[in-house]
Amino acid sequence: MSHEFNAFTMAQRQFDAVAELLQLDDGIRDLLRVPQREYHFTIPIRMDDGSVKVFRGFRVQHNDARGPAKGGIRFHPQETVDTVRALATWMTWKCAVVDIPLGGGKGGVICDPHNLSPREQEALCRGWVRQVSKNIGPINDVPAPDVMTNPQHMVWILDEYEKLAGGHYPGMITGKPVEVGGSLGRTEATGYGVVYTVREALKRMNLSMGEIRASIQGFGNVAQYASKKLIELGATVVAVSCWDNDDQISYTYKKADGIDADFLLSITNRFGAIDKAKAEAAGYERLEANAWLDQDVHILIPAALENQITADNVERIHSNVRIVAEGANGPTTPEADEVLKKRGIFVIPDFLANAGGVTCSYFEQVQCNTNFFWPKDEVLKRLDQKMTTAFHAVADLSEETGEYMRDAAYMIAIQRVATACHLRGWA
Repeated sequence: MSHEFNAFTMAQRQFDAVAELLQLDDGIRDLLRVPQREYHFTIPIRMDDGSVKVFRGFRVQHNDARGPAKGGIRFHPQETVDTVRALATWMTWKCAVVDIPLGGGKGGVICDPHNLSPREQEALCRGWVRQVSKNIGPINDVPAPDVMTNPQHMVWILDEYEKLAGGHYPGMITGKPVEVGGSLGRTEATGYGVVYTVREALKRMNLSMGEIRASIQGFGNVAQYASKKLIELGATVVAVSCWDNDDQISYTYKKADGIDADFLLSITNRFGAIDKAKAEAAGYERLEANAWLDQDVHILIPAALENQITADNVERIHSNVRIVAEGANGPTTPEADEVLKKRGIFVIPDFLANAGGVTCSYFEQVQCNTNFFWPKDEVLKRLDQKMTTAFHAVADLSEETGEYMRDAAYMIAIQRVATACHLRGWA
């Protein structure tokens, strides 16, 4: 992450622009520009070598007017509270744009799980929840996995919470393994949701999936399932990128006639790093980190971290690109966004495109709270319906008003949250 880039400043700039379009009054603007609550804390951990190391943790609850806060927990060595604030803000809009009764939250710990043993990671998860156990739970704030956290981390958090609360509360966290209250379809949900919106955008452009080529940044959970679903629907994915922990650098892996997502998945470690030697032996070109950006494709899917398409590299995007579907949170800076707008590239904004994850998390929460679980086909069918409905609501507003897709999505989301705040008498 660039030291000059501040995700929360970007989130506020996006909000301010749409607040002006909606002509929101000053009170509601002041309320929605900043989080309602923030928790900053330290987590002391006894390391495997006997030493004690102190980690910094956060939980930010941006707005809960429409329901309990919802959002993931990130483990990242460059985590900042401003990043967590931004992500919590975007979660508010994400839940609102797909019309699920939840608000926005986010959590994080400054750490690198690559360098922590499983026991140390478990201690960190349990330490995190001990610090915020009175402020999270099924009726006020429901965490989930995010960058470099996984279902096992969620189980440790759930177990510690239930010890403290003295009962079973499987709906207090989502992204769990199916065996302890997770939802079928949750693993695929975010990546599939991105592709459902891409599919609907292509229909509006009168383009068929069979003629489409795509390039994806990342090869974590979102990118893996987005690539699998695109290929299943007939598209060709020519490139993916990933972080290589050994070399401490990202690479792009390209196969001009189309990647084999299942093969790449078979040689990818749990942190999303592809085995270089095995990929090259199978005929994949290994290119520099940002090579995913300038491929001759129709669709780009940034599905890694924020601040990836910037003023410095946006001109690298090939002239044939028709759609940018933001699988990651905040991958495009406002300056780069202006370039995409001028070029007429159809942008499916992050908090719409990647809302499949939180939608399925909501499904998981509903199933846990009712103690009745759905088959996978039903989960994915409901996910498709939610994502399709939300996409067309935004696209229709964009066409009717002439507003950019990102602004149209914000207009719908912010108006829904503002209405809930007004009805509650908050502003």
